[in-house]
Amino acid sequence: MAGERSALITALKRSQAADGSWRFPFETGISTDAYMIILLRTLDINDEPLIQALVERIESRQEANGAWKLFADEGDGNVTATVEAYYALLYSGYRQPTDRHMQKAKRRILDMGGLDRVHLFTKVMLALTGQYPWPGRFPLPLEFFLLPPSFPLNMYDLSVYGRANMIPLLIAADSRYSRKTDKSPDLSDLFASRGDWGMPESRSLLTYVKRSLIGLPAQLHQAAKQRAVRYLFEHIEPDGTLYSYFSSTFLFIFALLALGYRNDDPRIRQAVRGLRSLRTTIDGHVHLQYTTASVWNTALASYTLQEAGVPMTDRAIEKANRYLLSRQHVRYGDWAVHNPYSTPGGWGFSDVNTMNPDVDDTTAALRAIRQAAAKETAFRHAWDRANQWLFSMQNDDGGFAAFEKNVSSRFWRYLPIEGAEFLLMDPSTADLTGRTLEYFGTFAGLTKDQRAVSRAVDWLLSHQERNGSWYGRWGICYIYGTWAAITGLTAVGVPAHHPALQKAVRWLLSIQNDDGGWGESCKSDGAKTYVPLGDSTPVAWALDALVAAAERPTPEMKAGFRALFRLLHHPDWTASYPVGQGMAGAFYIHYHSYRYIFPLLALAHYEQKFGPLDD
Repeated sequence: MAGERSALITALKRSQAADGSWRFPFETGISTDAYMIILLRTLDINDEPLIQALVERIESRQEANGAWKLFADEGDGNVTATVEAYYALLYSGYRQPTDRHMQKAKRRILDMGGLDRVHLFTKVMLALTGQYPWPGRFPLPLEFFLLPPSFPLNMYDLSVYGRANMIPLLIAADSRYSRKTDKSPDLSDLFASRGDWGMPESRSLLTYVKRSLIGLPAQLHQAAKQRAVRYLFEHIEPDGTLYSYFSSTFLFIFALLALGYRNDDPRIRQAVRGLRSLRTTIDGHVHLQYTTASVWNTALASYTLQEAGVPMTDRAIEKANRYLLSRQHVRYGDWAVHNPYSTPGGWGFSDVNTMNPDVDDTTAALRAIRQAAAKETAFRHAWDRANQWLFSMQNDDGGFAAFEKNVSSRFWRYLPIEGAEFLLMDPSTADLTGRTLEYFGTFAGLTKDQRAVSRAVDWLLSHQERNGSWYGRWGICYIYGTWAAITGLTAVGVPAHHPALQKAVRWLLSIQNDDGGWGESCKSDGAKTYVPLGDSTPVAWALDALVAAAERPTPEMKAGFRALFRLLHHPDWTASYPVGQGMAGAFYIHYHSYRYIFPLLALAHYEQKFGPLDD
C-alpha cells in the first residue's frame, strides 16, 4: 500500500496554505448561512453578492420533499433546519412564498409541527427578529451572573460554551428585544399553536439566586446586566467575534442592539467583519463556517504526516509547526477560574482563538511538535508550558474534559433548557480521556503506573458501556469513543488481553459491515446507543483501534483497509457524512480533512507495527 500512503501524503501537502496551516472547511449544514442572511437584513447591510451566494447554497441542500436535513439518514427532514432555511430565503428578498420549492418547504414545516417544534436557539433567533413571542421568563435569571465562584452554583459552573451563548441571550431576552425591518417576512402562518417554548420556570434556581443575593431587586438587576456586559467585552477575540463562535457572536450583536447600540457601532461592525471572515467555498458554494478549524486541522495533519514517515525537516512540517508555535496561548481565560495555579500554555481550535484552549487541541499540537521540541529551544519551552497546563486540567474524577476543569454539575441536566447536557456541561468524556492517555503513553513516555495516568485509566474502565463500547462526546459517536479509549489504554500499557480491551474489540468486529468497513449514524448521539449507518464511511477510527489492540494482523483489518481505499478512490454519499458533533440533534460537523488524515494515520500505525500492508 505504498502507493496509497504516497497519494494521501501528496494530497495533504498540496492542500497546505502558505502560512503553514491547513484550512479545510468546517462544515455545519445551512444554519450559519441562514443566520447570516437574517443578520445582514436585520442590520440593513445590503451585501447582495454574499446574500445571493448564501441563498444558492441553502437551496442546493433542499430535499425533494421540500425539507432540509442535518444528515442524510435523518428521515423526512429536520423542522429546525427547514424553518431556518425557509425564513432566510424569504428574508433575502430573492425568493417568494409563492415559489414552488418554498411552498413545498412550508408544507413540510407544518407537517412537522410548525414553529413550536424548532430548537430553542432557533426560537431565540425568531424572537429577536420579531417572529416569535418571548417567554415570560427564562429559567436562568440574569442575576445568576452576580454569584461569585465561591458559591456552590455560579456562572463558572456553566461550560464556557454555555456562558458564551447564554450571557448575550439573556441580555437580549431581559428587555424582550426584537427588531423587524421593512424586508421582514411574515411567518405567522407557520404556527401550530402560539409560541410554546416548552420551558417552565425553574423556581428552585430563582429562589436560590434571590436568597444568595442581598440588596434591592432593581439594583441587583442592573448590577447583573453590567456584569454580563463586561464579561462580553472581555471575551472578544482580535477579529471582533465572541469566542470565535458564530452563534455567540450573532447573539452578542443582538445583545448590543438590545442595550441601545446603533447598527454602525464599531463593535457591531467589527463583529460582522469577523463573521464575514468565516466565509469559505465548498463545491462551488459559499458557506459561512461556525468557526475555523485551522489549529485542529494543522496539528492533526502535521502529526499524521510525521507518523507516515515525512521528516520534521520537510518544509511542510517546518511551516506547520511554526504556525502552531505562533498559536499557543499566552492569555488567561475562564479555564483559570477552576484551575488558578496553572499558567497558559494550551492551544485552541480556531485560527483566532486566543483565550479558550482545549485539551484535545493541546494534545494534538504536542504530538505535532514532539520532534521539534527535542531539537529547538522555542519548541521545548512550548512543550514544557503545554504539558504543565495539560496535567493541571485533569478533573477530580480522573477524566479529562474539553475546555475547563470540574465543570460538570449534574444540576444543569434538570434545567428546562433544550440540549442543556451539551450546551451547559463540560464533563469528563471517553474521547478526551482516551486521547489524552494516548498522548501520555506514546509521546510523554508515561505508563499506567503514574498516578495521574492510573486515575484516567480507572475513569475509562468505569465508563465502558455494557456492550464493550465507549460513548464519544465530540465525534460520531460510539466508534469514535471506542477508538479513543482503546488507543489510549494500550498506549499507557494496558495489555491487549485485558477484558475491557477484548470486549471493545469484539464489539468493533460485531458492527463491521459486509464490505469490510464501518459506519455509524448521527442518530447515535440522541439515542445514546449505537445506531448503524448501513454504509461505510472513509474514517478509519475502527481500523486504528484494531491495530492498536492487536498482536498480529487479522483478516478483519485487511478487509477494513480494502473497504477504506475503495471509498477513497470511489467516494459516494458517505464522503460528506458528518462525523463530528457539537450538540445532539442540532449541530453536526463534516470535517473535510478527515478523509486524508485518519486513513493515512491508520495505515501508518499498521505499517509501523506489522510492516507493509499487502495489496
